Amino acid sequence: MRYADWIAGGERVELDGHRLFVRQEGEGRPVTLLHGFPTSSHDWAWTVPSLVAAGCRVISLDLLGFGHSDKPRGHRYSIHEQADLVEALWGRLGTGPTMLVAHDYGVSVAQELLARDPGRLTRTALLNGGLYGDLHRPVPVQRLLHSPLGPLFARLTDEKRFVAGLRGVLSRPVPDEVLHDMWTAADHENGRLLAPRLLRYIDDRRVHFDRWSASLERYEGPLLFVWGPEDPVSGAHVLPRLRERRPEATFTVLPGVGHYPQVEAPEETAEALSAFLTAP
Repeated sequence: MRYADWIAGGERVELDGHRLFVRQEGEGRPVTLLHGFPTSSHDWAWTVPSLVAAGCRVISLDLLGFGHSDKPRGHRYSIHEQADLVEALWGRLGTGPTMLVAHDYGVSVAQELLARDPGRLTRTALLNGGLYGDLHRPVPVQRLLHSPLGPLFARLTDEKRFVAGLRGVLSRPVPDEVLHDMWTAADHENGRLLAPRLLRYIDDRRVHFDRWSASLERYEGPLLFVWGPEDPVSGAHVLPRLRERRPEATFTVLPGVGHYPQVEAPEETAEALSAFLTAP
């Protein structure tokens, strides 16, 4: 599904003074999907049909500052605020216990939600992300955007530079039109200019290292890791610690896949998620 069609199938919902883009599809057990930096909920476009077919009510949203959600300038974005907004959305939709799937930036939001109310999350699946801040390896463009030169570099970013950055964390081929849609989502309302502010999640991961590590390691619900080992940011080097700290978890490691399993290997990712989320 192309990005324009994805947007046409959702709505903007006002939450805590911000308007967030939200999609709901299917009926059955609810599952909430959280996307990563710097893209949007459209990353899940190839996953959602399988989850719906498996009997899930799928809730996906663009986090604040991403995609078609509000992108306030001068705002101090934080993982805690994103978690507040997800909880507000659940309240608006009347969502009680829910399953959760998160990728990249979204895994930090998931860890904060786990720290707040782990019993609400009946099953949790996590895709390549900085679950341990000390293992997170930002690529050069992220380090530059996170530096004092970040605002200047953000202004100079165009689609060509953006796509080159994405290709640097991908391992399998991804069609040009998919990468174009990722850029379209990121640059909506000049969203590329927010990258330095959104990248403060790197600092959040350091500050809240103990809280978020504990929330992951103490979670008692079923846990799945879908992982692209070729990811230079959060790839194979993260797996030994995950296997050590969560040996009872389910691991689906996708050979030859990089940072975006749901985009690089959509069928394998959807199959792994569907099986996990619908298990007895």
